[in-house]
Amino acid sequence: MRGAQLRYLGRQDVLRAGGGDWEKALADIRAALLLLGEGRAQMVAESVMPVGADPREKAYGLPASLSGTYDAAGLKWTVHRAAALGDQPGSSSLTIVNRLSDGRPIGIVESGHLTRMRTAAVSALAMRGLLAAAPTRVTILGAGDQAKAHFAMLSALFPDLASVTVWNRTGEAARAMVAGAAKARAVDGLADALDDADVVLCCTSSPTPLLGPEAVRPDRLIIQAGFHEVGFEAIAASDVVAVDLWGDFAEKSAKSLFQMYRAGRFDPRDVAVDLAGLAAGAFVPRPGTSSYFSSFGLNLFDIALAARVLRDAEVAGIGTVLPL
Repeated sequence: MRGAQLRYLGRQDVLRAGGGDWEKALADIRAALLLLGEGRAQMVAESVMPVGADPREKAYGLPASLSGTYDAAGLKWTVHRAAALGDQPGSSSLTIVNRLSDGRPIGIVESGHLTRMRTAAVSALAMRGLLAAAPTRVTILGAGDQAKAHFAMLSALFPDLASVTVWNRTGEAARAMVAGAAKARAVDGLADALDDADVVLCCTSSPTPLLGPEAVRPDRLIIQAGFHEVGFEAIAASDVVAVDLWGDFAEKSAKSLFQMYRAGRFDPRDVAVDLAGLAAGAFVPRPGTSSYFSSFGLNLFDIALAARVLRDAEVAGIGTVLPL
């Protein structure tokens, strides 16, 4: 492949190239959903490989392609551990992007930050589409990287919130997360965190449910962006069940809703709306409704964000160019 080059973007390169822009992330998600609906984007089922005894310890290969301005085919490779090891994070992620039209290699992106961006941006779309009124009080469960991304998303996209409450099993981490932030507080008790929240953002790696049916209330939205925090009874008690997408991953994902489905306790026909419907404004929420949103995390979004950041990085001369 004479003359071919590959652009590598590390974390700081990604940020310099616009990887931390929430409005751009939202635009990527909407564009990817539109392309998917038009048949101009596709995802292939993920490959999953255990890398430890803990069920959370897995490696994932997530391929997708998008035409249009993205013109990208890519693969996100992620390795999850149950906990950080030494100075290594609990998860690591790289995305490889080729040009869809001719297969030419484009670049490799450190994509841990982009993964958190797209997940929190999806939560923002769910909040806007599933609540009958603008939220005023939001609770975040967790204080890790995904929780921090959601905290940043709320500050950027929902600046008029009256309060943000953070709960974590380790109270010190929750207090550190909200230190110096206006209208934010950390609490030690889970019940206190849930007391008056309009939205509960589940951003933990808990392998067992934290929320039961008592957490379901009228005009409350529970968003599960984490592992298995929401019990089957809580999902069953919700008036509206929504997903980013229902796909083949339901047959093996450890997310609560898909475990419930495989246990024969949830019918996919009971999904009220998916993310494409929410983004298109096809769903009209009713006051007094309790809602649950399961965020699986679509590889389509990972490739869209990585392709956009690589394109902008090339224009701006950001990153390290490697010969092939």
